[in-house]
Amino acid sequence: MKVVTHEDFKQVYTHEPAAAPGRIEAILGAIRDEVVFEDAYPAGAEDIAAIHSKSHIQSVTHQGLYNIASLAAGGAIQTALTGLREPCFGLIRPPGHHASADSYWGFCYFNNMAVALDHLKRNGHIKTAYVLDFDMHYGDGTVNILKPKGYVAIHNPESHDRKEYLSDVSRHLESAAADIIAVSAGFDNHVQDWGGVLTTEDYQAMGRMVHDTAKRLQVGCFGLLEGGYNHQVLGENVQAFLRGLSGS
Repeated sequence: MKVVTHEDFKQVYTHEPAAAPGRIEAILGAIRDEVVFEDAYPAGAEDIAAIHSKSHIQSVTHQGLYNIASLAAGGAIQTALTGLREPCFGLIRPPGHHASADSYWGFCYFNNMAVALDHLKRNGHIKTAYVLDFDMHYGDGTVNILKPKGYVAIHNPESHDRKEYLSDVSRHLESAAADIIAVSAGFDNHVQDWGGVLTTEDYQAMGRMVHDTAKRLQVGCFGLLEGGYNHQVLGENVQAFLRGLSGS
């Protein structure tokens, strides 16, 4: 499987959990022998402006975060384009699912998923998309941006019982119909992370569900890193998800 990432994502760009030192390295250490890495490139100004307001972009720029945030958004586009042909994962940061068109919070600045799917749509690669967001936090920014556009179905599972959670994910994917299946992959709902609900095996199961759904629909699939803050388990959780996404 291809994984899109960049050395700059190791930078500690702010004092917040998503930018903590060692977070990206923990994932790299777990997956490096099982994937093929591809360097991310920054998103074009037109791709970011298609999603975010001028004032929003100016605010991110004023904080000195434009370069790293645009690199994450560009990596997301690259991941989505590869995902049209084969399963792919964007090992990127800052995360994005709390960034709306004109506001942001929760360690997010540009909405990577929205930028990526909008790029696919504007360039004629897809007509519809399905987003599974299994981060422990509701992806309000993704919903705020993409739901009004009418071409994206978004599911944020919220059960505190792991069996019900997995059943809910499976049920929604079974009814999915789209030109690409995308995942906002946050790993903070793990039993040893903030949420305390899911096991490592559950992430592999959800990855496999996404793979099987894409295979059934004969479409592509990809995932983008969102949350996940316990470095002791983050790497193996991402590894499990990628194994499932690749069909293992």
